[in-house]
Amino acid sequence: MTRLMIRGLLAVCVGVFLFVGAAQADTRSVYTVTGVPVDETAPSVIEAQRRAFASARLEGARRFINKITLSDDRNAVGGIFIDQATAESLAVAVDVEEETRGGGRYVASMSVVLNPRAVRAYLDERAVPYLDRQAPLAVMVPTGGDDAAMDWQDAWPDRDPGALAHYVKAVGPFYGVFSTWADLQPEVEASDGKRVILADLSGDEGAYRVRLIQESPTGRRALGTTNPVPTMADAVRAATAYLGEIWKREAIIRSDIKSLASASIRYTTIAEWNALRTSLIRSPLVSDFQTIAIAKDGAMVRFAFAGEDVVRLQSELIQRGVILDAAEEGWVLRSSGSTVQ
Repeated sequence: MTRLMIRGLLAVCVGVFLFVGAAQADTRSVYTVTGVPVDETAPSVIEAQRRAFASARLEGARRFINKITLSDDRNAVGGIFIDQATAESLAVAVDVEEETRGGGRYVASMSVVLNPRAVRAYLDERAVPYLDRQAPLAVMVPTGGDDAAMDWQDAWPDRDPGALAHYVKAVGPFYGVFSTWADLQPEVEASDGKRVILADLSGDEGAYRVRLIQESPTGRRALGTTNPVPTMADAVRAATAYLGEIWKREAIIRSDIKSLASASIRYTTIAEWNALRTSLIRSPLVSDFQTIAIAKDGAMVRFAFAGEDVVRLQSELIQRGVILDAAEEGWVLRSSGSTVQ
């Protein structure tokens, strides 16, 4: 084995270990519900606090089930009712973000961590489809708002690591609704993102709406507009929830059918290979990924994908920066930003 091949294999192994660590961190983020408000009163502060923790587990479990499922699917099984006993079995930890106590009253904001294995078993038992894997990381660009443009930018947190459609907020303050991929690509690459979401605010206080637009290497896509809400903070939450709903509708798997595929992956560097492989492994539509052969500028891989719809797979992968050419002579995968043909 040549020294070059050994170096290549070492780089591949390091990439695998980094991916495993990142995947575990992603799962923890997704399964954490933040900002759960509690307000309990009891004969003692200790009892009020105990009740507050129980209330947080209940509300956190309910919010999380709604987060990873669609209302259509919940309604199809007659609804999902989470009682206190179920919440206790699904939640594994409660952390206090802020608290005020005294006079037998306990008021706090809490975060609740759910158990992935318990949640999946609970939903599988009820035959409710769910999606607990995140969309490709986006750079969020708040635009519009006219005179309140800076307030609209400030309303967004710097990042939302636990959202299904997670994002980091753009640093540059001079982007607009007509900014293109070319304008934003340097910031996307710096943040390790895959796409851009333009969150264009319209309306006035009491009736804010957000028009959501996706920019990617393959062009612009209108995602839709949120319902009117009273405040900018509400508009941020509405936009985040809307993006999560879009992602669930695009990526939830509803069939046990899997299609087998073989493909060649073309790249110019080991870093590009690691990024392509990671994008494939992270896709909720892809499973059983295997590397069959690898060289300095290409690899042969085999994997399964959910269903039989190749167009759906192509659409999902392009959001991750992966172009899939399904030619008769064989599938070819490459980075959307690569010069490799």
